[in-house]
Amino acid sequence: MRTIISGGRIIDSASTDDRGRLTDVVILDGRVVEVSTAPERQPGDLVLDATGCIVSSGLVDLHTHLREPGREESETIETGSRAAALGGFTAVVAMPNTDPAQDSRIVVDFVREQGRRAGLCDVHPSGCITVGRAGETLAPFDELSVAGVRIFTDDGNGVQDPLLMRRAMEYGRDLGITLAQHCEVSRLTQGAVMHEGGCCSRLGLPGWPSIAEELMVHRDIELCRLTGARVHFLHLSTARSVDLVRTAKADGLPITAEATPHHISLTDEMLGGFDPVFKVNPPLRTRADIDALKQGLADGTIDAIATDHAPHAAHLKEQTLDLAPPGMIGLETSLAVAITELVSTGLMDLRAVLATLSWNPARIAGLDDRHGRPVAAGEPANIVVFDPGARWSVDRAAVASKSSNTPFHGRELVGRVRHTVLDGTAVVVDGKAIR
Repeated sequence: MRTIISGGRIIDSASTDDRGRLTDVVILDGRVVEVSTAPERQPGDLVLDATGCIVSSGLVDLHTHLREPGREESETIETGSRAAALGGFTAVVAMPNTDPAQDSRIVVDFVREQGRRAGLCDVHPSGCITVGRAGETLAPFDELSVAGVRIFTDDGNGVQDPLLMRRAMEYGRDLGITLAQHCEVSRLTQGAVMHEGGCCSRLGLPGWPSIAEELMVHRDIELCRLTGARVHFLHLSTARSVDLVRTAKADGLPITAEATPHHISLTDEMLGGFDPVFKVNPPLRTRADIDALKQGLADGTIDAIATDHAPHAAHLKEQTLDLAPPGMIGLETSLAVAITELVSTGLMDLRAVLATLSWNPARIAGLDDRHGRPVAAGEPANIVVFDPGARWSVDRAAVASKSSNTPFHGRELVGRVRHTVLDGTAVVVDGKAIR
């Protein structure tokens, strides 16, 4: 059966602007077979109405916590995949802080197979940098890279030992993989619950200094300079971190970076009500940091917007602020937050924002053979269709994720996914998952 996406405007990596060309897209056997203004209709065609919508390559998330195996009370690969599809994602990179951790082929293969069974988006497991993410012994990079792992990270923990990180970069360089660093000098953040600044002083809460992130960004830039390894910085949150990456890129180093939707939209002042939903690692920062992150996205210093989707079951997140785990869900709101904060404000055009959500992360993750591709004849049909002007209010009770710890509950956002197509099959139609 063919699928026809009808009446949308295509904006993709081959586009020269964000106006888009009005056309129909015909899909058969997992690929785009025709792009034209009036394709011949056949009996049995599935027609997806895209009137008033943008048609683009499916979104790719570099930073998704799916919790399975071991923490299924907060999320499963199936529920997380459903949330991803509803958010327009056709591929996600699953973070390795599961139980057991993704430091062996058996766990990596399990995560990938669970993603296949769910059939809602491509799930690509990352691997740990160190065994058990304990920061002591390197994980078996060669074994995991043979199993298809392209990104290695101890996300949730920064690799504290500089010698161990140097060795990881040397092995990673030779294997052609990417080391993704969680930038936090843990000795400086012990007991901290929010950004160190005026707000935490007023609230009497222990602060998390910006320098804890920036020291590790600086260290790993210099280790990258020494080794030539590909390094990706996870969830940057401070203005100085952006400046450091900007300079490193000007020096020609093979460095990429991401920012999250919450770090470009929410300030540390949100913790004023002591609500643990706003507790996150790294913490929400100041308006000046938000402005710097946005400028970094606009000028290309920051390559990608990544959700850092971090679901937590209600009984965990509803503890007191000092005990509640850090993290927020974000797969279903990421595109809308980006449009609201970057496009609606005139800072970036729609094509530039889509680059940070689709083809740039696909390239960083090594998935650009199938994802982030132009919407053109012969290309894989991994596609998102969204209404860039739709206004909607986030309702935590309506999320597909197994957890509801969204910081955007009750907030009006602009832009909403209408259809998602994975390998030529519609998995979201008119805003509803059909699997």
